[in-house]
Amino acid sequence: MSVSEASDNAAPKSVPQNVGLSAAQSFAPGLYIVATPIGNARDITLRALDLLAQAHVIACEDTRVTRKLLRIHAIDRPTLAYHDHNAARVRPGLMERLNKGEIVALVSDAGTPLISDPGYRLVRAAREMGFPVTALPGASAPLAALASAGLPTDRFLFTGFLPGKTVARCRMLADFKTISATLVFFEAAPRLAASLADMAAVLGPRQAAVLRELTKKFEEARHGELDQLAAHYQVAGPPKGEIVVLVAPPDVAAATFAQTEIDALLLAAMAQGSVKDAAAALAEQTGLPRRDLYNRALRLRDGAGDTTRDDMDGQ
Repeated sequence: MSVSEASDNAAPKSVPQNVGLSAAQSFAPGLYIVATPIGNARDITLRALDLLAQAHVIACEDTRVTRKLLRIHAIDRPTLAYHDHNAARVRPGLMERLNKGEIVALVSDAGTPLISDPGYRLVRAAREMGFPVTALPGASAPLAALASAGLPTDRFLFTGFLPGKTVARCRMLADFKTISATLVFFEAAPRLAASLADMAAVLGPRQAAVLRELTKKFEEARHGELDQLAAHYQVAGPPKGEIVVLVAPPDVAAATFAQTEIDALLLAAMAQGSVKDAAAALAEQTGLPRRDLYNRALRLRDGAGDTTRDDMDGQ
């Protein structure tokens, strides 16, 4: 998840380049995955500053964004663009640097690299070649949102960005409907109202939170039912800034009622045709996985008996 502003409350520019360098940690050659602030430039660890000040090269999504952060902290090190569009071309050069015994830092525009950002292929290549890979933890938008939203945090599922088109978005949301965990999404402002409306339609009535501009001057959190949030942004229009949407787990009672409805639909469909046809028809109607519906239909047909059959035709 990227941000266009490095900070609304930046660190003083008078900070010397080698802050505490006499006591700074020294780093061995290798690839370092370095978390950077998601908004406020002061949200960076001392260890990350030590590493960035010693790196032979800093691979980043957008060199302009990273150089702004480096200037704030008075660090002057070479940067190199590394993103989805040039990764195949640039990666061999980074591997050669590692082979020469250099310190290579990988950062994203904001937050922890590889979390909805490019980079895992570089990590995998480095490990396959035997180079050490070390993560320097720090800011993360999903975790910051979870910590402040007031929704259950014992289990959560981070899904990144949903598809932009309604049909694909609803199909993906259907896969998440029965997951007993808080759902965490990134979303683009122009799609927010439509995505919230689709969440309300597919996931049902749930508490949710929309958080934007985390750690920045105009940080904002809005809470409510999914349909209420959708209605608000349909009227108010797209908000500014980077957005995280959190959706509470399904209510147990509501989920049980929903299953009762599904069972009724399956029984009605099976009265008109085969188990296979009933599952296929209901999958088309609801967006639920056909295999799950097929297995449920078998249990209903056999009186909740064993569904491990050899005649699961078409599965």
